[in-house]
Amino acid sequence: MPNRHTIRIHDRQRQTVHTAQVPDDQYILHNLEEQGIELPFSCRNGACTTCAVRINRGQVAQPEAMGLSPEVRDRGYALLCVSYAQSDLEVETQDEDEVYELQFGRHFARGRVWFGLPLDDD
Repeated sequence: MPNRHTIRIHDRQRQTVHTAQVPDDQYILHNLEEQGIELPFSCRNGACTTCAVRINRGQVAQPEAMGLSPEVRDRGYALLCVSYAQSDLEVETQDEDEVYELQFGRHFARGRVWFGLPLDDD
């Protein structure tokens, strides 16, 4: 039988707070949706940062979170779509651009990146 943990989520975009019990053997986002709690998401497979949260207290396992670098995970971020609760949690949703900047900002800080050949301005 799975352990259950209490999760408290501050949804910054909607200015709401949700509290729920989640089992440690199901993805957090999926279980919250089954309970009627709607949070931001997009890909559902750990590749983007739409469902990113900052962990203020507690721990998760997120072995499939390919959308977050180890450095960003170490700074306390998680993707709810591929995270399992390992303890009681307090988290807050993040603006996707904030997380994206943490993840990739150092690569784009030097100016615009061109993919392929520059366009002709004729």
